[in-house]
Amino acid sequence: MLPKIQKILYATDLSPNTAYVFRYAINMAIKHDAEIFLLHVIEEMPASARILIDLELCAHEGTRDERIERNVIDYVDKIKKRLEVFVEKELKDQPEALERVVSIEVHEGYSTHEILKKTKELNCDLIIMGSHGKGLISHAFLGSVAERVLRRTKIPILIVPLPDEITEIPFQSI
Repeated sequence: MLPKIQKILYATDLSPNTAYVFRYAINMAIKHDAEIFLLHVIEEMPASARILIDLELCAHEGTRDERIERNVIDYVDKIKKRLEVFVEKELKDQPEALERVVSIEVHEGYSTHEILKKTKELNCDLIIMGSHGKGLISHAFLGSVAERVLRRTKIPILIVPLPDEITEIPFQSI
């Protein structure tokens, strides 16, 4: 019996060209009549850096938790706007395809851990994410989130290499 794909976790770092990866996620969701759960993780800072930033910004911009909450709301709004642009540009004849995105979540933490945790929590059947592919040397020493998720997951993962040239409106400009 063929495996049924019902829930897809689309993990994105919101870097340029991530709509390229989203095309694969939406295509898989349409073909398998599946739901997409979009996840972006804000990397947690080392404690020493967090303390310095807290001391500098606390008087001007509120507590760290207040700043993170504002950032999460801002990211979710920008992701929604970016998805609307994507639909206008690429799904003119299928705008209902965007309804396959059932949730957009932004978490703070370590990307690999948060992706695996959310995948398990949602009981996802597939993970889709992009990979920057920065070359053999950097992978040998640093690794990538995609590689770490691939090594630790128990479900299929589709890793889409991101193109080098800019193919879309950068997230930061929305």
